Amino acid sequence: MAEDLASGGYVYKPHERPIMPGSPANPDHPVPRKIGYFLIGIYLAIVAGFQNGLLLANLNVLQGHLDLTPVETGWVTATYSMTNACMSILLFKARQEFGIQRFVRATMVVLLLANFLQLFDAGYRLELVARGVSGIAASGLSTLAAFYLMQGMPAKARIGGLLLAIGLSQVALPLARAISPLLLADGDVTNLFILQFALSLLAFGLVNILHLPQGETVRSFGKLDLVTFPLLAVGVGLLCAFFVQGRIVWWSTPWLGGTLAVAILLIGIAFLIEHNRANPMLHTRWMSSSDLLKFAFTGASVRVLLSEQNFGASGLLAAVGMGNDQLVTYYAILAAATLAGAVLAVARLNPLDLRRPVLVSLAVITVAALADTHSGLLTRPGNLYLSQAALAFAAVYFMGPMLMEGFVRALAKGPSHVVSFLAVFNLSQTLGGLAGTAALSAFHTVQTKDHLITFASKLTTSDPGVAQAINALANGLGGTMTDPALRSGVAGATVMQEAVREATILAYNDVFFVIGSLAALAFVIMFARWLYDRRRGVNPLAKELEALQKMLARNQ
Repeated sequence: MAEDLASGGYVYKPHERPIMPGSPANPDHPVPRKIGYFLIGIYLAIVAGFQNGLLLANLNVLQGHLDLTPVETGWVTATYSMTNACMSILLFKARQEFGIQRFVRATMVVLLLANFLQLFDAGYRLELVARGVSGIAASGLSTLAAFYLMQGMPAKARIGGLLLAIGLSQVALPLARAISPLLLADGDVTNLFILQFALSLLAFGLVNILHLPQGETVRSFGKLDLVTFPLLAVGVGLLCAFFVQGRIVWWSTPWLGGTLAVAILLIGIAFLIEHNRANPMLHTRWMSSSDLLKFAFTGASVRVLLSEQNFGASGLLAAVGMGNDQLVTYYAILAAATLAGAVLAVARLNPLDLRRPVLVSLAVITVAALADTHSGLLTRPGNLYLSQAALAFAAVYFMGPMLMEGFVRALAKGPSHVVSFLAVFNLSQTLGGLAGTAALSAFHTVQTKDHLITFASKLTTSDPGVAQAINALANGLGGTMTDPALRSGVAGATVMQEAVREATILAYNDVFFVIGSLAALAFVIMFARWLYDRRRGVNPLAKELEALQKMLARNQ
């Protein structure tokens, strides 16, 4: 059913019609309009990334401002992921059912609501609501950014708009960290909320100045969707909470086990219902095929490995006493490297060899992670510029080809399979990132304790070196403390604090080594398969590309 394919008296040509219901048409725009679409798409992608980027960049500041406990802070971060993880499924079907223009209006209203709520600065509960709404808004905004970028690109390179939108949204996190010290120069955290609301107002104006072309609608929602989607969304949300809170309250906490059990049960029931539906929302048989499982596992694995940057490098710099004010240049470099990865992923995209960029990313992760294993107390941001810029590049460079592979596989099966692909891709990336951070955090905690035990066996006053260090520190306190016993106690505590810092840094080195080793193993396995296919002249996507070409030919 056409939403309104005759816009302003102009009837779209066959090649300008949307590739599937729920997406806008692709008319031959004049160059100035193309430029307008492209620039708006870039802006929307950055704003989408800022919905979570500004929060993560200033989480410690927000925690102090709202007087939150670590567990409450965990819920603030988890709430965003809980609503964002599955929202692309619902929004895809909503676009098909209600049309692109209603989708645009709904997305912008939700965006304005999320950032308007934060202006009140009314405490923890309202912040939770705002973060949940932000997760919904960011999902819709990422899709809008992709549509606008695709409108601004040549027909042959249009798929690059989708990949560029994903990459640009990743630029937002390091960019947010780079600009945050300027925003908080006066110590007022409400500056962040005002900026986000201002950005959302500008986004609202831009999409109303230059509308997306009309698309087509079809009846998309089924009655059982109202059952399976809530089950899936709640189940995945509980998984997000499990991974975020597990590393805060530790994994032996009893309620975590119940959370995980309920999450698995709800997701299992949702999949069971979908598996037996005549017209399912999620094609579970296709999702459980070997190709899709390998795709999901590869995407999740790379995302786990890339957790080294957000957890490892950031934690290391915090351990050596680096604050946000001292990391502006560092994060600016990461933002530039992320942007380079996004642009190069589009420029070097080759549908006939989508595995090569993944191999390049794994090789880069291996070298960069192993290069950081020699960090110490004197490590500074400048020592990590090259390795972390390489990781930032790899984090985006692999995503474009991965997204393209899944999209091709889905479209070759038919537009109805796109929802299933979105579920697989988003869940593998979201849960892979959360699980990676959780696993690395647990490993780091264990290794820190192990190194402390080793140090404790050596830090005894019977050791002449230790005794000399304590005496030197105690003598240095003579001007402020007159009690010799108190000076010795404070000096001993200082030595122990330094031991804890050293153990923490050594544990981060262990994290880097594990990441590098796992990335090297993944590279060897994938490279062997890639080389085997190349020698035999086999393209893993040959059937899908052929089916897609036939489908596109029918639409001409």
